[in-house]
Amino acid sequence: MGTVVDDAASVEFHAFFERHYAELARLAHLLTGEPDAADDLAADALLALWHRWDRVRAADHPAAYARGVVANLARTRIRSAVRERRRIALFWSQREERTENPDVAGAVDVQAALRRLPFRKRACVVLRHAFDLSEKDTALALGVSVGTVKSQTSKGMAELLRLLGTQGTPQKVHAAMARSGEAGGRNR
Repeated sequence: MGTVVDDAASVEFHAFFERHYAELARLAHLLTGEPDAADDLAADALLALWHRWDRVRAADHPAAYARGVVANLARTRIRSAVRERRRIALFWSQREERTENPDVAGAVDVQAALRRLPFRKRACVVLRHAFDLSEKDTALALGVSVGTVKSQTSKGMAELLRLLGTQGTPQKVHAAMARSGEAGGRNR
């Protein structure tokens, strides 16, 4: 059961919300350029304000404080987007654009063999050999332990070796996926 003080704070916050939500959403839209993100950022800012409402309502300018929270959230969102774009650009810049005399039949065979692997083994093999991720990065991407990545990659490669019936399977897997565009869905 709420107290009179809690009820008064709730009413006061609700009035603040009604008065400033649209303004905060507009600010978020102008700062990020993303109309869809504007509502989320304004809502996140108001949630943060609610958690500190006693401090915010005692401030000289609560609306200015709210605008600062929106600006900080927008800055964080923009920085995250920039970092993501840099990671994507770095990934694509490390890939060869053209391969002379591609082994199309080999790529088709590798892809067919990969489809026969259970998902976790396939994911480990693809991330390790097509994307050149470390065991640690693969584990992080899949939400499993490094030991699981090691065992699943080893078992997956052994199964590919059996399915393809050749030596040099890791090199073939890596080359076939890089050439076929499977590593990033580039040709889709």
